[in-house]
Amino acid sequence: MQVIGSEKQREADLHWLAFLLTGRRGLSIDMAAEDTSPQDVASLTFSTWMAAWSRRVVISKALTAIRDELAVSARRTNSKRLRRPALSGRDWELERDTTRVDLEQTLLAIDVFPRAALLLSIFERVPVADAAVLLDAEPELVRKALAIA
Repeated sequence: MQVIGSEKQREADLHWLAFLLTGRRGLSIDMAAEDTSPQDVASLTFSTWMAAWSRRVVISKALTAIRDELAVSARRTNSKRLRRPALSGRDWELERDTTRVDLEQTLLAIDVFPRAALLLSIFERVPVADAAVLLDAEPELVRKALAIA
């Protein structure tokens, strides 16, 4: 039973990731459902690899689905001027009473390009150079987007 429960959680996590990237609940349900397949519990290494691969596929599909929106948002981001320090200190963390709904609302309020940069770089731990490739942008623009987000 634990495997089934963890599979459902993995599917929910993929759905939430796709939703946060696209801002579209229906589209994200389809993406997460397509890329969730039963995992073989006989090989923990293989199932871990498959879980990571599923995340990459969902990220790729989500970014492809919003490619035009990302491009428009990237142009807006590029035209903005920063007036404050780039990022919070390394000791920054969410307040203890922050709920998942609070986090979701806060993230969805951010324009799509800076939000995608934030999700990829901070939440998914994708290096800025790789996030730039995924977002079809220069690394400096991704860093600026992170500062804005």
